[in-house]
Amino acid sequence: MAVCARLCGVGPSRGCRRRQQRRGPAETAAADSEPDTDPEEERIEASAGVGGGLCAGPSPPPPRCSLLELPPELLVEIFASLPGTDLPSLAQVCTKFRRILHTDTIWRRRCREEYGVCENLRKLEITGVSCRDVYAKRINPRVKSGRFVKILPDYEHMAYRDVYTCLLHRYRHILGLWQPDIGPYGGLLNVVVDGLFIIGWMYLPPHDPHVDDPMRFKPLFRIHLMERKAATVECMYGHKGPHHGHIQIVKKDEFSTKCNQTDHHRMSGGRQEEFRTWLREEWGRTLEDIFHEHMQELILMKFIYTSQYDNCLTYRRIYLPPSRPDDLIKPGLFKGTYGSHGLEIVMLSFHGRRARGTKITGDPNIPAGQQTVEIDLRHRIQLPDLENQRNFNELSRIVLEVRERVRQEQQEGGHEAGEGRGRQGPRESQPSPAQPRAEAPSKGPDGTPGEDGGEPGDAVAAAEQPAQCGQGQPFVLPVGVSSRNEDYPRTCRMCFYGTGLIAGHGFTSPERTPGVFILFDEDRFGFVWLELKSFSLYSRVQATFRNADAPSPQAFDEMLKNIQSLTS
Repeated sequence: MAVCARLCGVGPSRGCRRRQQRRGPAETAAADSEPDTDPEEERIEASAGVGGGLCAGPSPPPPRCSLLELPPELLVEIFASLPGTDLPSLAQVCTKFRRILHTDTIWRRRCREEYGVCENLRKLEITGVSCRDVYAKRINPRVKSGRFVKILPDYEHMAYRDVYTCLLHRYRHILGLWQPDIGPYGGLLNVVVDGLFIIGWMYLPPHDPHVDDPMRFKPLFRIHLMERKAATVECMYGHKGPHHGHIQIVKKDEFSTKCNQTDHHRMSGGRQEEFRTWLREEWGRTLEDIFHEHMQELILMKFIYTSQYDNCLTYRRIYLPPSRPDDLIKPGLFKGTYGSHGLEIVMLSFHGRRARGTKITGDPNIPAGQQTVEIDLRHRIQLPDLENQRNFNELSRIVLEVRERVRQEQQEGGHEAGEGRGRQGPRESQPSPAQPRAEAPSKGPDGTPGEDGGEPGDAVAAAEQPAQCGQGQPFVLPVGVSSRNEDYPRTCRMCFYGTGLIAGHGFTSPERTPGVFILFDEDRFGFVWLELKSFSLYSRVQATFRNADAPSPQAFDEMLKNIQSLTS
């Protein structure tokens, strides 16, 4: 008994207690009168002390400890730390494990750690928000909460195990960022776990031309448990509240939604009332406030095209661009001005010595998925003084000189080799965009560093010094260049040569034209379209997205090719 007590560290084991219970009173008294030491144990300890831990004979087997002997509260703590996908297999081990896995504490922790569910099913009122408000006001603020009292889920009798297995785990594949297939317009859908719901939020740019305003969003669908074992999909499109919908996972990284009650999307005033309501939400104004006739046509065309889908859409997964320490700025999503088309969402990503802006939302000229701008980080542009910046011909001359140099490099065959090394070579061997090379005439045909054996010139070094000190270089748009937002930054860090994609209506006759990429700060950049004499200002989307990181750089590149091929 003493040996067992010392091996356990706390006292006699359960096995010893069982044997003690099976003994009679006489045997128990005899066992208690035995000395507190064991001869075999004393021999082992003595040999370990003399021989430095080595025994002449075979060592006794280590004590066996089984999970079945642990107390239930400790097993609950252990099981709660395992991934939820492993728990069903654990329940098949024995009846004891299966019974313990019905503990709601385990599944509540898995819901919180894996999906961010913070609500307490039993104490929703603690936060000052009732079940009715969670259901109605938070999810659909346009509808009064009293209209949904009769169809509220009975959370008091719902288990976290059901929330995990029937809701979160079942629909885990649709969490993240998606692009809807709405012709040239595209879109940005973020499917998240919001409280005890899975909600698909459509992210919309702010009203034109306020590019620095926060994003707007509206719910398109939601999924939740109405009963203990069944998840309900509801369409949130329209103005009559949630109604029955359907979600089908077509294949990996693709799913579709369908509304089964499209009459909920109609308004009593007919299409005219629907158009006026859509115009206020989409543009924040009425048609009478828009004096430009071409802009009116574009708005009416978008309403007719998008409303025909009735929220029956197919979505394809998109990833956020991977970030590297030597990127010019942090890549991500930006809001940009596009003339009469309003504000659109663009994804900025870095690929070796180039940066690319890919449209997430588009228009009839340049549809979603296309590369709207491409920046050559090997060719920095040194802006003239502030007075000469106002001269459009001077800026055009500087940019066209750089374009001619780029063409010469392409003709000499160095461009393809440099691009190949930018994609396949090790990242450490590429020049850091944050410290671009000087534009010296002796630069090699492929633009690789070290070809001319020189260091950046004094002019570029002097220009970089104010930017590094946080002062920046004065910047002003040339006279004659139009801008939707006159409130653009008046200082910039650096500028690079780039090309912008332009095309006719219906993406006809697309071509890349020269332009200037202007980096203002970490969250804003601009692009001057020389041929259009137009300026686009981009501002970062300040939002945190879960389940949106690409599994690998190759997966991100493949995603870009896929969304571009859909609209090519």
